[in-house]
Amino acid sequence: MEVTIKPVRTLRGEVQVPGDKSISHRAVMLGALADGETKIENFLFGADCLSTIRVMRGLGVRITTVGKRVVVQGRGLEGLQEPDNVLDAGNSGTTMRLVAGILAGNPFFSVLTGDGSLRRRPMKRVIRPLTDMGAQIAARAGGAYAPLAIKGGGLRAVEYTSPVGSAQVKSAILLAGLFADGPTTVIEPAQSRDHTERMLRYFGARVEAAGTRVTVWGKPDLRGQKITVPGDISSAMFFLVAGATVPGADLVVHNVGVNPTRTGALDVLTQMGAEIELLNPKEINGEPVADIRVRGSRLTGTEIGGSIIPYLIDELPVLAVAAAVAEGETVVQDAAELRHKETDRIAAVVQVLRSMNADIEERPDGFIIRGGRRLRGAVCDSFGDHRMAMSAAVAGLTAYGETTVKGAECVKISYPNFFDTLNSISVS
Repeated sequence: MEVTIKPVRTLRGEVQVPGDKSISHRAVMLGALADGETKIENFLFGADCLSTIRVMRGLGVRITTVGKRVVVQGRGLEGLQEPDNVLDAGNSGTTMRLVAGILAGNPFFSVLTGDGSLRRRPMKRVIRPLTDMGAQIAARAGGAYAPLAIKGGGLRAVEYTSPVGSAQVKSAILLAGLFADGPTTVIEPAQSRDHTERMLRYFGARVEAAGTRVTVWGKPDLRGQKITVPGDISSAMFFLVAGATVPGADLVVHNVGVNPTRTGALDVLTQMGAEIELLNPKEINGEPVADIRVRGSRLTGTEIGGSIIPYLIDELPVLAVAAAVAEGETVVQDAAELRHKETDRIAAVVQVLRSMNADIEERPDGFIIRGGRRLRGAVCDSFGDHRMAMSAAVAGLTAYGETTVKGAECVKISYPNFFDTLNSISVS
């Protein structure tokens, strides 16, 4: 599918973005491991989260959907069933890596695979700690890539120092730790998003966290809960960058999750000069939530690197759009993890923005953008990556001439109605 984006005069209105993808995944998984019923409101019915539902159903979990609600009939920590077929995680790295942690704790055999893109994403980072805990895992290419064949059960608690700051790696180990006796600890080089820890506590697990160190105690009594999923800040960032870069824009994005381990992009955009306000702050099922107002602003370049990278890794493509529009130089470094996403996002960002007349230089772990040039419309490939498709669309709002996004159907992974929402706030 191709979508054409025309430059807009300004942006006006109110937006409600879909439910948070990370929280939607975790609510289904923990609901499945809990005793009793878990009701999830504002669930994200994107392709990735539907992959999690499909996989958990394959493990014998009864899951029903009505409107934006998902109801999970929990089977308890020891209640999952050996699947009678291969489990397909689709394009979802979160599904594959977190479910691998759950399967590692269960005393049966399973095979976990995904689409062509997911089968090229690195899996040693979760296989290594899970085998250290006692799971038997075989994988393609010498244990590097899916499919994963897992024989779980009999896990032992460990203290694992992760070489990467990754919420998926940390979460896989913590979920496996639920099945071990005693405390399982993960130590990261930089703290990653903490949705798993928060939700584990909400379901009744004992979790302690201090800085980059997180510990979960095994064999908890998990109980089904009512979950309201806040709006996904990663989805909100496309509108926040759009609002900051389009002259005269005034947007409010409602009920956005503002977990401090996810707001790095918001901090950077503010640092660049964006006029942003957080309104009506509150807490919902252990997660901070607020409305966010953004207005058109004059942006300046900045440096992005170091410990903030895990807090904004998914938002770097759209922040690159802000940097291209801003005055001055923006340097992104320490972000080599971008090369291991749905596509090589460093190479993809460089190709898309360069085609639109941006001055951008590729680096092994990021890029340098010398902003201030007027972007021009171009034909942009999405690379099958939802975040690249939406970033290209945001860039097209301020470009001279039309921008065409090829392969735009990939937005269904996280934001099926993205283009409709964008049209609804555009003022020609």
